[in-house]
Amino acid sequence: MNDLHSDIEELSFLWASAERNTDAAALDRLLAEDFTAVGARGFVLTRAQWLQRYQEAALVNEQFEWSINTVRTYGDSAVLIGIQNQTAAYRGHPSSGQFRVTQIMIRRGERWQLAGLHLSPMAQPEEPAR
Repeated sequence: MNDLHSDIEELSFLWASAERNTDAAALDRLLAEDFTAVGARGFVLTRAQWLQRYQEAALVNEQFEWSINTVRTYGDSAVLIGIQNQTAAYRGHPSSGQFRVTQIMIRRGERWQLAGLHLSPMAQPEEPAR
């Protein structure tokens, strides 16, 4: 693995650690100014809204695991796909599950930042009707 992939994976694991620890200050350093997230149910959050969930202690992670499947680079951008398992609650409502996550990363100068992510709930394919 080259240094570029190592840098990208390091950012991804720093993000996972900040999510696991509900660390808004760490996320503030990792997210690009125009960061946008698409949540597991299709809602869209701005950078400020993503951070606010932790600043207000609205999202509580009991358990958060992260694994990387693929990293593809395109000059000063990268797409990373992984799996997130979490046990969590948002304002007291369960938001647990296993999600396929696509992360979009950009390099500004020498620094990589997370510009966006998209979560999709993972489910087994349905059996075809007979």
